[in-house]
Parts: sequence; structure tokens; C-alpha cells
Amino acid sequence: MKRVLITGGTRGIGLECVKMFAEAGYDTAVIYHSDDNGADALRTKYGTVCYKCDLADISALENTIDKILTDFPEGFDVLVNNAGIAQRKMICDISSEDWDKMMAVSLTAPFVLIKRLSPHMIRNGEGRIVNVSSVWGEHGASCEVHYSAAKAGLIGLTKAAAKELAPSGVLVNCVCPGVIDTDMNSDIADDDRAALCEEIPLGRFGTAKEVANCVFFLSELSSSYVAGQIISPNGGFCV
Repeated sequence: MKRVLITGGTRGIGLECVKMFAEAGYDTAVIYHSDDNGADALRTKYGTVCYKCDLADISALENTIDKILTDFPEGFDVLVNNAGIAQRKMICDISSEDWDKMMAVSLTAPFVLIKRLSPHMIRNGEGRIVNVSSVWGEHGASCEVHYSAAKAGLIGLTKAAAKELAPSGVLVNCVCPGVIDTDMNSDIADDDRAALCEEIPLGRFGTAKEVANCVFFLSELSSSYVAGQIISPNGGFCV
């Protein structure tokens, strides 16, 4: 049975990924931040092994990975770096703490997970790593400079790691969602939501399941000649 580790797996895109992989027969493991009820629900329904960790604390992440590799000594077939945080601030209001936390969660944590888990994939001669970035990592967003920078860095990490790991059979790719209807965007005012929908050729926000479909495709054998690529489920937004 194949094994997948998904970060941020109790809500939104991550939750849809867990459902999709579990229903396809994968053993699922999740790193989550604070949603204990969501983690309990995954354990009950899918037998998901859940690890609570603040990805902004890199030393805590290292310790969590040690625990994960004790529980899963053969490693994972698929790693999905999905966890992320959002914060809307003007440049002049972004503190050093804001910047450091954003980089830790959205860029450093994926790097550490790839560094620690890819050797098992290399030994097995195959593996899939999917990083979830954002359309703002490609195009940038006003009042989200630190978010955009971290997500752009994740795209660069994807492309570089893909070149390094592909000769060993480990394929690294990136999904860059557009505006998706998740908790992360729940604070958008109705007027702003309507204005955004007018800018999206499909005329609506995307769903978490539509993003999970892209993640799942990049994790399966059908993507066997896809490496270092960016797939952007965005409804035609920012093209």
C-alpha cells in the first residue's frame, strides 16, 4: 500500500487531498497545526496518522519528522507540502516576525520535509513531491508581499529540486491555485468577492477539491513524465 504525508491536512485543500488519497487506497499521514477535532475525524474515518506541529517552529518540525520516520521507517511514496498561512498587510506594516513566520511555514518547512523525506524516495527509486504554492507566487499580490515572496520561493524550490531529484526517479512539481473558496479567503468582503469573480473568466472561486485533483494527478503514475512543472488551477485568472 502506498503512503502519503500531507501538511495542513485537516482543512481546505489539504483535507480534500487526504480524502482523495485515502479513498484511492493510500495510507495517509498528516501534519496539522491546531485543529484537533479535524484530526480526530480523519483518524476515525480514514485511519489517518496525525501529528500536531507548528511549522513555524523548525526545531519542532525536525522532532516531528523524527517521530514520523519512526512510525513510517520506509518513508513515503508521496509528500504534499500544502500547509500555508495568509496575512494581508502593506509593506510598511509587515514586521520582522511576520516575515520570518511566513517564510518558515511556506518555504523553510517544505525544504526541511523534502530534505528529510526524499532520501527514502531515492532509495526506493521513485517518489512524488507536490508543493502547493499560489497564483500570487507567480504574479505577486499587493498587500501580500511576504506571502507572494514565500510562494515564489516555493516555485523556485520546486524547479531546482526537480532537476536534482528526477534522475533518481523522484518527481517534484508545484500546484499554484488561484482564488479558492477556503477558510483562508473567508474574510473577503462580499463586494470584494464579487469584484474578484468578475476578474475570473470562469466567474467563480475554485473549490478545494478542484485543486486536490491536480495534486492527485501529479502524485500518480499518469504523471510519470512531468517534473519541475507548475499547474495553476485558476479559472483563467492571471493568465
